[in-house]
Amino acid sequence: MKVIQDTALHMTLPANIADEVLKYIERAECVSESSYRKELVVYWGHEESTTLTTVLDRYKPDVSMPDTVSPMLRDYKWPGIHKPFEHQKETASFLSLRNRAFCFNEAGTGKTSAAIWAADYLMNIGEVRRVLVVCPLSIMHTAWLADIFKTAMHRTAAVAHGSRDKREKIIGSDYEFVIINFDGVSTVQESIAAAKFDLIIVDEANAYKTATTKRWKTLAKLILPATKLWMMTGTPASQSPLDAYGLARLVAPYRVPKFVTAWRDKVMLQYSRFRWEPRKTAKDDVYKALQPAIRFTKQECLDLPEVMYQTRLVPLSAQVSRYYKQLKSQLQIEAAGEQISAVNAATAMNKLLQISGGAVYTDERDIVEFDISPRLEALKEVLDETIRKVVVFIPFVHTIDIVSEYLTKAGYSNEVIRGDVSATRRADIIQRFQSQEDPRVLVVQPQSASHGVTLTAADTVVFWSPVLSVETYIQCVARIDRVGQQHKMTVVHLQGSEVEKKVYSMLQGKIDSHMKLVDLYKQELEE
Repeated sequence: MKVIQDTALHMTLPANIADEVLKYIERAECVSESSYRKELVVYWGHEESTTLTTVLDRYKPDVSMPDTVSPMLRDYKWPGIHKPFEHQKETASFLSLRNRAFCFNEAGTGKTSAAIWAADYLMNIGEVRRVLVVCPLSIMHTAWLADIFKTAMHRTAAVAHGSRDKREKIIGSDYEFVIINFDGVSTVQESIAAAKFDLIIVDEANAYKTATTKRWKTLAKLILPATKLWMMTGTPASQSPLDAYGLARLVAPYRVPKFVTAWRDKVMLQYSRFRWEPRKTAKDDVYKALQPAIRFTKQECLDLPEVMYQTRLVPLSAQVSRYYKQLKSQLQIEAAGEQISAVNAATAMNKLLQISGGAVYTDERDIVEFDISPRLEALKEVLDETIRKVVVFIPFVHTIDIVSEYLTKAGYSNEVIRGDVSATRRADIIQRFQSQEDPRVLVVQPQSASHGVTLTAADTVVFWSPVLSVETYIQCVARIDRVGQQHKMTVVHLQGSEVEKKVYSMLQGKIDSHMKLVDLYKQELEE
């Protein structure tokens, strides 16, 4: 498909499909034809381009079908503090032409901003008035709200989180973008329905892979025939072909059977009463079901930085929050009128970080465990958004055990490297991580593998909690960012408490001095 003088689209289509185009688009002409194909020219307006896309998408994923070019690429000014990458422009163009679509771009490729630009363009031309963004709790502020402010700062946006009254007030207001977490949707379902959002964007859409859940049924009720729906995930149906069913029923229900059992029989083969395995054709069936879709891997995005950084906000559980405040009050009393040394500051901050991360040692060296389910859920979200291996750095030994046990129960193969793991076993773990399918996740104490270790089988590093040394932080990232790495990389910070926020800021500013640590500690106590 070619653009002619910024006014028309030129294409050659099979005769039957060309006839459909001519039937539905008034400003389209046939300029030549043969027995089986017709050459068309279509006016390059948004309405014409959208109708053309709707016709062609019915035949996707037929690779012979040309991709429609959105007039957004001609008319849109791309606001924001950052210039869009080419793959972001293409993604935004793709979404702008479709009422229902998938975006399968890998994590770290900037699909959030691409969706915001597409939504902003549709607002500019009067196609969309309000947008509801449904996403994990951990990225409501750090990804979506922050990116709206950076990308479309002229738009109004708010996070609908907190009490039911607060959520309803925000939803019922005039905010153009409203951001809500998955399970918050059912709490205020009636308010969302009354607000009549024109566009719903679901980020990390695998949360809706199962059509029998309350979460799925709630969203399905909110999607009216005129509602636009864009579903985004970097790992569609990565665990089982069955996972495609719930997603397809929301975006393109005509592509899958009405009942999930029929879909199961189509993509799975039963070997015994409890054992089902994917059929040889399952991958093709999933690909056809999850259309229309666009996907860019990080490796395909040549203009991306080699390492992308992201922060996921993790709310402290009520238990953690209570103990955190108690310890902070105790530290304030101890510090009153005293000169704070760097050693004392590091020790105290370490305790605050331990509580934030899930377990703390008492003065008697006993271990007190805390409820860290929100942080575990955020880690699971990161793992589910990449198909490759992941290294998780956890500074505190006992928390390592908690996380490893959780991963095992959740079905993620993992190994642990920490100070008490022998050199021989450590070498064996690393060799298997680098060369075999399992383990998929490596849970590492930073001091035990921050130097001289190659972990390039992973493309993602997760910091469960921040370390207190910039050198250690840089070396941890360097485990995957070194010779042998074949993919773009992502570094994820899990952040819950204010002290974690301050330390991550220090680490990324690459400032490492005793005075700086003391200053951070004083600042934390004063707030």
